[in-house]
Amino acid sequence: MISRDDITGLILAGGRGSRMGGTDKGLQNFRGMPLALHTLLRLQPQVGHAMVNANRNLTAYESFGVPVWPDALPDFAGPLAGFLAGLEQCDTPYMLTVPCDTPLFPEDLASRLAEALEREGAAVAMASAPEEDGKLRTQPVFCLLRRELMESLVRFTHEGGRKIDKWTALHKTVEVPFDDARAFFNANTLEELHRLERS
Repeated sequence: MISRDDITGLILAGGRGSRMGGTDKGLQNFRGMPLALHTLLRLQPQVGHAMVNANRNLTAYESFGVPVWPDALPDFAGPLAGFLAGLEQCDTPYMLTVPCDTPLFPEDLASRLAEALEREGAAVAMASAPEEDGKLRTQPVFCLLRRELMESLVRFTHEGGRKIDKWTALHKTVEVPFDDARAFFNANTLEELHRLERS
């Protein structure tokens, strides 16, 4: 079994927040604390180490008490830039990514992804969850990766690749279905964030 001490958790808070009016999404208030801090407190019991990927307000994120790393690529290049920044700093054999705007993700996310990764001998394990129509949808930013994928990701991003699914398709990937669609609801706007807070 993969030990939680062998997993570093990375919170992805490096986006532009364009659908939230350009505000730093991870620092928006959710149930009395910054959204990314809420995410961190949910993630820490599942992993051995944690860090944050952010491109603005680094001092605010550093106040959470974990390392903060900006993107390794310029111009808000998307989640894969955060993956790459995390892998470059990851000292454990595995890294788990979660976005800062989905604070109710499953409390057994790491253990279930790790179990599937090991069982299938995969390089990547990714969550999936049902949509309103009942169909399973991949949640590519909820991803457990082997650290040795860093070289592949460096090549892919330096060639201009930006889509998570196109990169993970190059490697053996296992999808892990979760039942609770609400657990993967991400707040893209302030209205959605307030709705999630009331739920």
